[in-house]
Amino acid sequence: MKKKKIKIIFTGGTGRFGKVLKKIKTNYDIYFPSRNEFDVTNLRKLENYTKKIKPKFLIHAAALSRPMENHDKDITKSIDTNIIGTSNIVKICSKFKIKLIYFSTNYVYPAKTGNYNEKDPVLPRNRYGWSKLGGEAAVHMYKNSLILRICMTERPFAYNKAFANMKTNFIYHDEIAKILFKLISLNGVLNVGGKSQSIFNFAKISNPRIKKIFVKKSQIKTFPLNSTMNISKFKKFSK
Repeated sequence: MKKKKIKIIFTGGTGRFGKVLKKIKTNYDIYFPSRNEFDVTNLRKLENYTKKIKPKFLIHAAALSRPMENHDKDITKSIDTNIIGTSNIVKICSKFKIKLIYFSTNYVYPAKTGNYNEKDPVLPRNRYGWSKLGGEAAVHMYKNSLILRICMTERPFAYNKAFANMKTNFIYHDEIAKILFKLISLNGVLNVGGKSQSIFNFAKISNPRIKKIFVKKSQIKTFPLNSTMNISKFKKFSK
């Protein structure tokens, strides 16, 4: 008799990372519900779909993210999606005893000195970071969970210019997709990303002709200068 695959619900299937994940071959049975099927702002829809699928894991990557200005212009949408929506996901996972993996961000850190580890204090510099930290607050209340503070971007690098004075831990979506399932059995918080370096140095590896630009003082809240993370734990678990 053929062994049944473990079921996973993944939110954010139409997003940049979700589109990449759909192309990855795994030993799991992954479901990518539409927003209409699995609306994070609608508890009834979340419950009905979860009852139908009966997953062991739920990976919550759906969020309002770029452009960062979205979180300044429409705080209601930011709160409803990233904070209340994530809280609803936590409620569902708790009710049906599902392991929850939450995609957070390195922007929850203060972004001043860099090299932040998972136990360092958090203090977001922009509203996007606050919205994701609001989601984290709900996830922390549920023990059967994993928070991934991820710093990732699409391949190829999406712009023809890159900041030379903004340091981060960019790693490509496809690299995360290949190792994600090595991490889902973990609990707690895990920093996830690549080498600490300027965005310009990261981007020029694949595009030597990329132009160098600089974050201005007026832009620092939107683009914090040093949000680098210590990723030693991630390196250990992703081997």
